[in-house]
Amino acid sequence: MMRSACTARAFHPARVVRAGLAAAILVMAAPAVAAPQRVVSINLCTDEMAMLIAAPGQLVSVSNLAADPVVSAMAEEARGYRLNSGLAEEVFLMKPDLVLAGSYTTRDTVNLLQRLGIAVAEFAPETGLADVRDNLERMGALLGQEARAEQIVADMDARLAALAAKPASNKTAALYFSNGYTSGADTLAGDIVAKAGLENIGPGAGVDGLGRLPLERLIMAAPDVIIGGDGGYEAPALADAVFAHPAFVRAAAAADYVPLASSYTICGGPFNVDAVERLEDIGND
Repeated sequence: MMRSACTARAFHPARVVRAGLAAAILVMAAPAVAAPQRVVSINLCTDEMAMLIAAPGQLVSVSNLAADPVVSAMAEEARGYRLNSGLAEEVFLMKPDLVLAGSYTTRDTVNLLQRLGIAVAEFAPETGLADVRDNLERMGALLGQEARAEQIVADMDARLAALAAKPASNKTAALYFSNGYTSGADTLAGDIVAKAGLENIGPGAGVDGLGRLPLERLIMAAPDVIIGGDGGYEAPALADAVFAHPAFVRAAAAADYVPLASSYTICGGPFNVDAVERLEDIGND
């Protein structure tokens, strides 16, 4: 009987209610996690996402690649920020409370900053527009700008839905970039081609990710659409010599040729949908 009485007192409804109220008060009193106020990005793709989403004054610096129009879709915007070279010393001196980095780049910098106690968020490269969506939402959460990120994603979704409602042309297409590289299905560029209703010849040529497509293979495939030619180099470059080859010139003349800067396909953002819309227009001409 005594043990029963003690048990009854321990679980008395009034005590349970008081304990629940106390816990609720503690939760309400706990301070919310503050959004970072000094953010530094040292990767092109995180540069662009942060520039899209960050609040005014929140983003302190972006990498110097962000201001290069050859690879950056937001070069003009980047010139309004302090540029960095991704070196640990310069980043540390900026006193960031969050550093944004890619998962495969600047490893020494990332490791050193983490040892110094600086928070670093790493982002993996996108292999499709679904990854772009996820990374934008994650960036919004990290920066405390969820509403802004959700609006960007919603706008992209609406534009892609409108494109998906149109009949696919099913024309064959080849991505053909500097040094004869192409992108297969498991890449952001490949997914952009698929969303445009085009059939990428890369997988049929044995390229699922990023790989070389011999010029002979391109000629034999005779795609309906050829997408390539960054055309952003200020001086002649050996990487672009393939575009002047007579065989390529003839193939491009026989196809619908689309010069699409790599800045539209390297990283994720609304500019990916710009590329989809442009390719969809070409495919349905």
